[in-house]
Amino acid sequence: MADAYIPPKVWTYDKESGGRFASINRPTAGAQVEKALPVGENPFQLYSLATPNGVKVTVMLEELLELGHKGAEYDAWLVNIGAGDQFTSGFVGLNPNSKIPALEDRSGEVPFRVFESGAILVHLAEKFGEFLPTEPAARAETMSWLFWQVASAPFIGGGFGHFYAYAPEKFEYAINRYSMETKRIFDVADQRLAASRFLAGDEYTIADIANYPWFAIFVAGVAYNDAKTFLSIDEYKHVARWVQEISARPAVRRGRIVNKATGDDNKKLPERHSAADFEGKDI
Repeated sequence: MADAYIPPKVWTYDKESGGRFASINRPTAGAQVEKALPVGENPFQLYSLATPNGVKVTVMLEELLELGHKGAEYDAWLVNIGAGDQFTSGFVGLNPNSKIPALEDRSGEVPFRVFESGAILVHLAEKFGEFLPTEPAARAETMSWLFWQVASAPFIGGGFGHFYAYAPEKFEYAINRYSMETKRIFDVADQRLAASRFLAGDEYTIADIANYPWFAIFVAGVAYNDAKTFLSIDEYKHVARWVQEISARPAVRRGRIVNKATGDDNKKLPERHSAADFEGKDI
């Protein structure tokens, strides 16, 4: 048995931590490479990747276009986080936290940035008057479930996902800790969806758009190796019903493949600049 790790009095960064993302993890912020971002002709410029947090925004934009909001047209540019694209000066200028997604709103006279997926969803919902109720109680319920997701995601991804699938060594305590929390999160959603069609009530909102990508990958069995089996995800019948309903939406089918750079060519779209880009895709 290896000796127990004893933390030093003052932590210092002197080596990579190991694991899948070791080469890009650093304890400091800021740009590492001078490189401008590409800019298209549409009102919104999205710089992202088809991770759950990225899919939130592409689904939202596609939902707005599905409703006929032509002003929601967007260019979606791929950010290769494995190659460190998020540390270029252009991207850091949009998001000083160097995380996808990042959006530039160029619909007005002065372009401005919006970063963090939850903030982007609220911005788009308010701008177009969709998927966010204005009645106070309904708005509060929607915002509560939206921010519940924003607060919960690190336990699922950086917690469970990291220690179960990506860490160079398996630690029982860490895996147990975050497995318990991930299952608790699923149970919160399952109990809510047993009583309500959608998370905030009878209407589909940004709360569903934010939560869906994280739950859907577990239900589909494509998250973190065999996490679906490991966590007994089939237990959560109401979550599965909700995922199935949302997955059938045309805008969701489109949004899920935008900024997807791996897998079957018919099911990925690394860049998106117009609706024509979806032609021939398996959606």
